[in-house]
Amino acid sequence: MEDQSKPKKIKLIRPETLEFIILYNQLRGKAFSGNAQLAEALGFNNASSITEIIKSRQNIDPEKLKIFKDKYGSYLLLAKNTVNSDVAQPRKLNDGIPMYEITATASGVEVYSDINDTQPVGHMNFPGIEDCDFALPVWGHSMYPYLENGCWVALKIIHDKKILPGEVYYIEWGEYRMYKRLLASNNPDEVVAHSDNITEMINGQPKYAPFVIKIIDIKKLCLVKDIHKKHNH
Repeated sequence: MEDQSKPKKIKLIRPETLEFIILYNQLRGKAFSGNAQLAEALGFNNASSITEIIKSRQNIDPEKLKIFKDKYGSYLLLAKNTVNSDVAQPRKLNDGIPMYEITATASGVEVYSDINDTQPVGHMNFPGIEDCDFALPVWGHSMYPYLENGCWVALKIIHDKKILPGEVYYIEWGEYRMYKRLLASNNPDEVVAHSDNITEMINGQPKYAPFVIKIIDIKKLCLVKDIHKKHNH
């Protein structure tokens, strides 16, 4: 019963859904601040409807796409002009990567908020992170001392899901989002999610015990490329 209730991608993604996803990524943070605002503008009951479409779990109604394009037509035109302008004037390389201020739940399992519901709070830029895609903070102590609470991490999305055993990743699977060191498993279809903090105990048991994840269940895999630790003054 649990597998049947787990959200899965739809078998056929219609063209209007692909168009919406592309336009959504272009306009998020410009035409609308987040999924809640967009859901209200398009007449959805809640923001989760937008998330389901963006994550390819359901198709968008063509009428909703029409409302989206009608409402944000001026932004679409601006985005098109910006693309044309970029051809003449290449984008500066010193803009850096976007930083998203997401938070984690106050529990032993550090589940972060959805990055799709946020917008950049700034940009990170220093040598060595040119090929990274975005930066996220660390909340909690499960990966201490490698990742300290409050530090920022530069991440590179691994699209082919090829995992280097022993490296630290930001991973999303099911409703979980967290940092873990991924180790090889006896089963080639699985990895072991390991926490570096092995000192904290609860009733004689590790507070951050390792667990197994099926690779096929990983929705987003990002390699930790660099760490910007906060300074103590």
